[in-house]
Amino acid sequence: MGWSYRKSIKLGPFRLNLSRGGVGHSWGNRLFRVTRNADGRRTLSVNLPGGFHWRKTTSGRS
Repeated sequence: MGWSYRKSIKLGPFRLNLSRGGVGHSWGNRLFRVTRNADGRRTLSVNLPGGFHWRKTTSGRS
C-alpha cells in the first residue's frame, strides 16, 4: 500500500482540495455541492434531510 496525501482548504462555501493527483475544487453547502476533481471529473451532489441524497458524476478529460 502506497502513501497518499490530501489537504483541504476551506474558504467559506469554496473548498480547495490538494492531493497527490493534483488540485481540485468544490463549492456549495451541505444541501447542494458541485465538485471538480483533479482528474477533471465533475460531481453534482444534492443532500436532503432524512438521509436522502442524489449524486451525478460526469467523466473527466479524454
